[in-house]
Amino acid sequence: MPQLYDRIIIPVAVYQELVDVNPPVPGALEVQSASWIEVRQVSNSSVVERLQQEAKLDAGESEAIALALELDADLLLIDERRGRAEADRLGLRITGLLGILVEAKRKIWFVKSNRCLMLSLLLQNLEFLRLFTTKF
Repeated sequence: MPQLYDRIIIPVAVYQELVDVNPPVPGALEVQSASWIEVRQVSNSSVVERLQQEAKLDAGESEAIALALELDADLLLIDERRGRAEADRLGLRITGLLGILVEAKRKIWFVKSNRCLMLSLLLQNLEFLRLFTTKF
């Protein structure tokens, strides 16, 4: 992911979904230690509450959308259908796991001379990328 994006900002709810569970989810240690991942608190809790009540989104999705709005984010990574629809309705630029894979292929990870190495890196990152998406 740092090869694709300089910085990833995740809301507290997403961070907690990843690291505050037992047994730990794959990638939890990386989320805790990666210098290019920043955890931020959402400022406007009323947006989060509205998204949870009206759009029926969970805490992670709601906070991710609210934080993207607050930060005027370049891109929001979200896969869950209702969350994507709501983010799109609110004018956010969105992508999902498939979009990240296409971008990775286009930018860096599928170099013909190092195809096995790049595929291995991609497979290692697939689970990590999944952590930043919501369940279907």
